[in-house]
Amino acid sequence: MISLFRLSAAAAILVSVSAAAPAPSEKLTTDQLISNLSTAINNLKTLRCTVRAKERIGNSYQQAHTVMKMAFNPYKVYLRNQKGVEVLWVTGQNNGDAMVYPNSFPYVTLNLDPLGSLMRKNQHHSALDAGYGTIAEMLHGSKQRLDHSFEKTFRYDGDTTIAGRPAYILRASYPQFRYVAYKTTKPETVTAISDKFGCGEYRILERNELSAGATVPAGRTLQVPNAYGRRIVMCIDQKMMLPLVVQVHDDKGLYEKFEFSDVIPNQPIPAAEFTKDFKGYKF
Repeated sequence: MISLFRLSAAAAILVSVSAAAPAPSEKLTTDQLISNLSTAINNLKTLRCTVRAKERIGNSYQQAHTVMKMAFNPYKVYLRNQKGVEVLWVTGQNNGDAMVYPNSFPYVTLNLDPLGSLMRKNQHHSALDAGYGTIAEMLHGSKQRLDHSFEKTFRYDGDTTIAGRPAYILRASYPQFRYVAYKTTKPETVTAISDKFGCGEYRILERNELSAGATVPAGRTLQVPNAYGRRIVMCIDQKMMLPLVVQVHDDKGLYEKFEFSDVIPNQPIPAAEFTKDFKGYKF
Protein backbone atom coordinates (compact mmCIF):
# COMPACT_ATOMS: atom_id res chain seq x y z
CA MET A 1 0.00 0.00 0.00
CA ILE A 2 2.76 2.42 0.93
CA SER A 3 6.50 1.88 0.78
CA LEU A 4 8.31 3.45 3.68
CA PHE A 5 11.90 3.90 2.52
CA ARG A 6 14.03 4.99 -0.47
CA LEU A 7 17.69 5.93 -0.91
CA SER A 8 18.59 8.94 -3.06
CA ALA A 9 21.35 9.06 -5.62
CA ALA A 10 23.56 10.84 -3.10
CA ALA A 11 23.64 7.77 -0.91
CA ALA A 12 24.36 5.56 -3.90
CA ILE A 13 27.92 6.91 -3.91
CA LEU A 14 28.38 5.85 -0.30
CA VAL A 15 30.77 3.00 -1.10
CA SER A 16 33.14 5.15 -3.14
CA VAL A 17 33.04 8.00 -0.62
CA SER A 18 33.65 5.81 2.38
CA ALA A 19 36.48 3.99 0.66
CA ALA A 20 38.44 7.23 0.74
CA ALA A 21 37.35 8.18 4.25
CA PRO A 22 40.00 8.84 6.89
CA ALA A 23 40.97 6.20 9.39
CA PRO A 24 38.72 5.90 12.46
CA SER A 25 39.45 8.31 15.27
CA GLU A 26 41.25 6.74 18.21
CA LYS A 27 38.82 8.60 20.48
CA LEU A 28 35.81 6.57 19.36
CA THR A 29 35.48 2.80 19.59
CA THR A 30 32.97 0.52 17.90
CA ASP A 31 31.30 -0.22 21.24
CA GLN A 32 30.97 3.50 22.00
CA LEU A 33 29.50 4.23 18.57
CA ILE A 34 26.94 1.42 18.84
CA SER A 35 26.07 2.45 22.39
CA ASN A 36 25.59 6.10 21.39
CA LEU A 37 23.50 5.14 18.37
CA SER A 38 21.31 2.79 20.39
CA THR A 39 20.83 5.39 23.12
CA ALA A 40 19.83 8.06 20.61
CA ILE A 41 17.23 5.76 19.04
CA ASN A 42 15.89 4.56 22.39
CA ASN A 43 15.62 8.13 23.71
CA LEU A 44 13.50 9.38 20.81
CA LYS A 45 10.28 11.00 21.98
CA THR A 46 9.28 12.40 18.59
CA LEU A 47 10.73 12.27 15.10
CA ARG A 48 10.10 14.10 11.85
CA CYS A 49 12.00 13.04 8.75
CA THR A 50 11.87 12.38 5.05
CA VAL A 51 12.92 8.92 3.92
CA ARG A 52 13.89 7.74 0.46
CA ALA A 53 14.03 4.00 -0.06
CA LYS A 54 14.98 1.41 -2.61
CA GLU A 55 13.72 -2.09 -1.77
CA ARG A 56 14.15 -5.30 -3.74
CA ILE A 57 10.78 -6.91 -4.46
CA GLY A 58 11.20 -10.17 -6.36
CA ASN A 59 13.74 -9.45 -9.09
CA SER A 60 13.15 -5.71 -9.34
CA TYR A 61 13.38 -2.65 -7.12
CA GLN A 62 10.65 -0.44 -5.76
CA GLN A 63 11.42 3.14 -4.85
CA ALA A 64 9.50 5.60 -2.68
CA HIS A 65 9.83 8.98 -1.03
CA THR A 66 7.95 9.31 2.26
CA VAL A 67 7.41 12.11 4.76
CA MET A 68 7.07 10.77 8.32
CA LYS A 69 5.96 12.08 11.70
CA MET A 70 6.23 9.88 14.77
CA ALA A 71 5.64 10.15 18.49
CA PHE A 72 6.66 7.40 20.90
CA ASN A 73 5.27 6.11 24.19
CA PRO A 74 2.54 5.72 23.05
CA TYR A 75 3.40 5.20 19.39
CA LYS A 76 1.74 7.40 16.77
CA VAL A 77 2.72 7.68 13.12
CA TYR A 78 1.67 9.66 10.07
CA LEU A 79 3.10 8.88 6.62
CA ARG A 80 2.63 10.43 3.17
CA ASN A 81 4.44 9.16 0.10
CA GLN A 82 5.17 10.76 -3.27
CA LYS A 83 1.93 9.35 -4.72
CA GLY A 84 -0.15 11.13 -2.11
CA VAL A 85 -0.99 7.95 -0.18
CA GLU A 86 -1.46 8.79 3.51
CA VAL A 87 -1.35 6.52 6.56
CA LEU A 88 -2.28 7.36 10.15
CA TRP A 89 -1.95 4.91 13.03
CA VAL A 90 -2.34 5.72 16.72
CA THR A 91 -1.97 3.29 19.61
CA GLY A 92 -5.33 2.33 21.10
CA GLN A 93 -7.44 3.92 18.38
CA ASN A 94 -9.51 2.74 15.40
CA ASN A 95 -9.67 -0.86 16.67
CA GLY A 96 -5.97 -1.26 15.97
CA ASP A 97 -6.36 -0.48 12.27
CA ALA A 98 -4.52 2.18 10.30
CA MET A 99 -6.44 4.82 8.40
CA VAL A 100 -5.24 4.78 4.80
CA TYR A 101 -6.13 7.33 2.13
CA PRO A 102 -5.09 5.70 -1.19
CA ASN A 103 -5.33 8.88 -3.31
CA SER A 104 -6.93 6.82 -6.06
CA PHE A 105 -10.41 5.66 -7.00
CA PRO A 106 -12.77 5.49 -5.13
CA TYR A 107 -10.96 8.16 -3.02
CA VAL A 108 -12.28 6.97 0.32
CA THR A 109 -10.39 6.28 3.53
CA LEU A 110 -9.79 2.61 4.31
CA ASN A 111 -9.29 0.97 7.69
CA LEU A 112 -6.56 -1.66 7.32
CA ASP A 113 -4.50 -3.91 9.56
CA PRO A 114 -0.98 -2.38 9.54
CA LEU A 115 0.48 -5.90 9.70
CA GLY A 116 -1.93 -7.40 7.16
CA SER A 117 -1.29 -8.47 3.58
CA LEU A 118 -2.73 -5.34 1.92
CA MET A 119 -0.52 -2.88 3.80
CA ARG A 120 2.52 -5.15 3.66
CA LYS A 121 2.24 -5.85 -0.07
CA ASN A 122 5.44 -5.07 -1.95
CA GLN A 123 7.33 -3.58 0.96
CA HIS A 124 9.85 -4.83 3.48
CA HIS A 125 8.60 -2.99 6.56
CA SER A 126 5.30 -2.12 8.18
CA ALA A 127 4.09 1.30 9.28
CA LEU A 128 4.82 0.18 12.85
CA ASP A 129 8.53 -0.06 11.95
CA ALA A 130 8.72 3.42 10.42
CA GLY A 131 11.77 5.54 11.10
CA TYR A 132 14.47 3.58 12.91
CA GLY A 133 12.25 0.70 13.97
CA THR A 134 14.47 -2.16 12.78
CA ILE A 135 17.96 -0.73 13.33
CA ALA A 136 18.27 -1.49 17.05
CA GLU A 137 17.46 -5.13 16.36
CA MET A 138 20.09 -5.24 13.61
CA LEU A 139 22.68 -4.07 16.12
CA HIS A 140 21.71 -6.18 19.11
CA GLY A 141 19.38 -8.93 17.89
CA SER A 142 16.10 -9.81 19.54
CA LYS A 143 15.89 -11.50 22.93
CA GLN A 144 14.79 -14.68 21.13
CA ARG A 145 17.90 -14.82 18.91
CA LEU A 146 20.35 -17.48 20.10
CA ASP A 147 23.25 -16.85 17.70
CA HIS A 148 24.64 -13.31 17.98
CA SER A 149 27.68 -13.81 15.73
CA PHE A 150 26.21 -11.47 13.09
CA GLU A 151 25.79 -8.58 15.54
CA LYS A 152 29.42 -8.95 16.62
CA THR A 153 30.68 -8.11 13.11
CA PHE A 154 29.77 -4.39 13.27
CA ARG A 155 32.86 -2.16 13.14
CA TYR A 156 33.46 1.59 13.20
CA ASP A 157 35.15 2.25 9.85
CA GLY A 158 35.96 5.94 9.59
CA ASP A 159 34.12 9.12 8.77
CA THR A 160 32.34 10.55 5.74
CA THR A 161 29.97 13.36 4.82
CA ILE A 162 26.33 12.88 3.82
CA ALA A 163 24.51 15.91 2.37
CA GLY A 164 27.05 18.17 4.06
CA ARG A 165 26.72 16.53 7.49
CA PRO A 166 29.70 14.73 9.11
CA ALA A 167 28.89 11.09 9.73
CA TYR A 168 30.47 8.00 11.24
CA ILE A 169 30.60 4.82 9.16
CA LEU A 170 29.50 1.58 10.80
CA ARG A 171 29.94 -1.63 8.80
CA ALA A 172 29.00 -5.26 9.26
CA SER A 173 30.35 -8.12 7.16
CA TYR A 174 28.84 -11.58 7.52
CA PRO A 175 29.94 -13.89 4.68
CA GLN A 176 28.20 -16.78 6.49
CA PHE A 177 24.84 -15.32 5.41
CA ARG A 178 22.63 -18.02 3.89
CA TYR A 179 19.17 -19.54 4.03
CA VAL A 180 18.79 -22.38 6.50
CA ALA A 181 16.04 -24.95 7.02
CA TYR A 182 13.80 -24.33 10.02
CA LYS A 183 11.09 -26.81 11.02
CA THR A 184 8.36 -25.60 13.34
CA THR A 185 7.53 -27.79 16.32
CA LYS A 186 4.39 -25.79 17.15
CA PRO A 187 2.30 -23.16 15.34
CA GLU A 188 4.40 -20.00 15.04
CA THR A 189 3.88 -16.60 13.50
CA VAL A 190 6.33 -15.35 10.90
CA THR A 191 7.12 -12.50 13.30
CA ALA A 192 8.20 -14.95 16.00
CA ILE A 193 10.36 -16.89 13.54
CA SER A 194 12.03 -13.74 12.22
CA ASP A 195 12.83 -12.71 15.81
CA LYS A 196 14.69 -15.99 16.34
CA PHE A 197 16.87 -15.40 13.28
CA GLY A 198 17.09 -11.59 13.32
CA CYS A 199 16.35 -11.55 9.59
CA GLY A 200 13.19 -9.47 9.26
CA GLU A 201 9.91 -10.91 8.03
CA TYR A 202 9.88 -10.02 4.34
CA ARG A 203 12.33 -12.60 2.99
CA ILE A 204 10.65 -15.37 4.98
CA LEU A 205 7.31 -14.39 3.44
CA GLU A 206 8.76 -14.12 -0.06
CA ARG A 207 10.92 -17.25 -0.03
CA ASN A 208 8.18 -19.47 1.43
CA GLU A 209 5.21 -17.88 -0.39
CA LEU A 210 3.50 -16.86 2.85
CA SER A 211 1.10 -13.99 3.46
CA ALA A 212 1.83 -11.23 5.96
CA GLY A 213 0.40 -12.10 9.35
CA ALA A 214 0.49 -15.83 8.59
CA THR A 215 0.82 -18.46 11.30
CA VAL A 216 2.95 -21.41 10.23
CA PRO A 217 1.57 -24.79 11.35
CA ALA A 218 3.65 -27.27 13.33
CA GLY A 219 5.81 -29.56 11.23
CA ARG A 220 6.41 -27.26 8.26
CA THR A 221 9.97 -26.67 7.10
CA LEU A 222 10.80 -23.13 5.99
CA GLN A 223 13.82 -21.55 4.34
CA VAL A 224 14.93 -18.70 6.61
CA PRO A 225 17.86 -16.25 6.41
CA ASN A 226 20.31 -16.75 9.27
CA ALA A 227 20.93 -12.99 9.66
CA TYR A 228 19.66 -9.63 8.42
CA GLY A 229 22.28 -9.33 5.70
CA ARG A 230 25.68 -10.24 4.32
CA ARG A 231 26.97 -6.66 4.30
CA ILE A 232 25.52 -3.59 6.03
CA VAL A 233 26.75 -0.01 5.94
CA MET A 234 25.31 2.71 8.17
CA CYS A 235 26.26 6.38 8.13
CA ILE A 236 25.45 7.98 11.48
CA ASP A 237 25.10 11.73 11.95
CA GLN A 238 27.88 12.81 14.31
CA LYS A 239 25.72 15.41 16.08
CA MET A 240 22.34 13.66 16.37
CA MET A 241 23.84 10.14 16.54
CA LEU A 242 21.01 8.94 14.29
CA PRO A 243 21.39 7.13 10.94
CA LEU A 244 21.40 9.15 7.73
CA VAL A 245 21.98 6.13 5.49
CA VAL A 246 21.42 2.40 5.86
CA GLN A 247 22.45 0.03 3.07
CA VAL A 248 21.93 -3.74 3.21
CA HIS A 249 23.23 -6.47 0.87
CA ASP A 250 22.41 -10.17 1.02
CA ASP A 251 23.16 -13.23 -1.12
CA LYS A 252 21.46 -11.67 -4.18
CA GLY A 253 23.11 -8.26 -3.91
CA LEU A 254 21.43 -5.06 -2.80
CA TYR A 255 18.44 -5.83 -0.58
CA GLU A 256 17.46 -2.34 0.57
CA LYS A 257 18.79 1.19 0.89
CA PHE A 258 17.42 3.99 3.07
CA GLU A 259 18.34 7.67 3.25
CA PHE A 260 16.98 9.90 6.02
CA SER A 261 16.87 13.67 5.51
CA ASP A 262 15.24 16.65 7.22
CA VAL A 263 15.64 14.71 10.46
CA ILE A 264 14.19 16.56 13.47
CA PRO A 265 14.30 14.53 16.68
CA ASN A 266 12.64 15.30 20.00
CA GLN A 267 10.85 18.51 19.10
CA PRO A 268 7.22 18.51 20.28
CA ILE A 269 4.63 17.54 17.67
CA PRO A 270 1.11 18.85 18.40
CA ALA A 271 -1.39 16.07 19.13
CA ALA A 272 -3.61 17.44 16.37
CA GLU A 273 -1.08 16.25 13.76
CA PHE A 274 -1.98 12.66 14.67
CA THR A 275 -5.70 13.13 14.01
CA LYS A 276 -7.53 12.57 10.73
CA ASP A 277 -8.96 16.11 10.80
CA PHE A 278 -5.60 17.89 10.80
CA LYS A 279 -5.41 20.59 8.14
CA GLY A 280 -4.10 19.27 4.84
CA TYR A 281 -4.82 15.58 5.50
CA LYS A 282 -7.31 13.86 3.19
CA PHE A 283 -8.67 11.13 5.45
